[in-house]
Amino acid sequence: MRRPVIAGNWKMFKTVEESEAFIDALAPLVEDSTHCDIVVAPPFTALSAVVKRIQGTRILASAQNCHWEKEGAFTGEVSCEMIAETGARYVIIGHSERRQYFGETNDTVNRKIGAALRVDLTPLVCIGESLSEREQGQTERVLETQLREGLAALTDLQFSHIIIAYEPVWAIGTGRTATPQIAAEAHRFIRGTLATFFSASLASETRILYGGSVKPDNIKGLMAQPEIDGALVGGASLKADSFASLVNF
Repeated sequence: MRRPVIAGNWKMFKTVEESEAFIDALAPLVEDSTHCDIVVAPPFTALSAVVKRIQGTRILASAQNCHWEKEGAFTGEVSCEMIAETGARYVIIGHSERRQYFGETNDTVNRKIGAALRVDLTPLVCIGESLSEREQGQTERVLETQLREGLAALTDLQFSHIIIAYEPVWAIGTGRTATPQIAAEAHRFIRGTLATFFSASLASETRILYGGSVKPDNIKGLMAQPEIDGALVGGASLKADSFASLVNF
């Protein structure tokens, strides 16, 4: 049985003070939420403070990005070793905004996955197609390429520690959401593709999250799909009551 994950990606929002207040508000709302893993991804500046604040709660922390080198002359970058030192447990890799605005490629995704696994961080690996790619019937080709190149050379053991997040780019921050059926279809294709790269048993155990304008009013329909194992949430994760309603779907 795949354990659901509800993860909130705060993107470039929240100061340290705002992040601490959020955790204080969220924690009592999810203290009885034993049915899923609860993850928040604050900006780097608030990561250490959030890790301290979540002690004794059901909430876990994630970074939003990483570099693949342990250290070096990479101004503005943060290594997985630095992230792990804060006590965070996860790192988001390959988010569509990183791909669109900051030059993330399938190759850098692959390198970052290796770096995260090296220090026992769980990679939340994002894949997804643009609107034009979907309209041109390229969805499966895009997803297969992102998976094949992003997960290249991983062993079965390494792959077993990864979570996949399917985020159709056309549904991120646009208010447009893939119907539960469209999302489930993509998830089935992803799982089938993973089975060809690794094994059917490993693919069947892999948690695949949906990301793309997930809100309290559509979470139930999405989570009713057997292929959907949780959500990677953007805007709806920025308020404690909204995020708690997603966790308690």
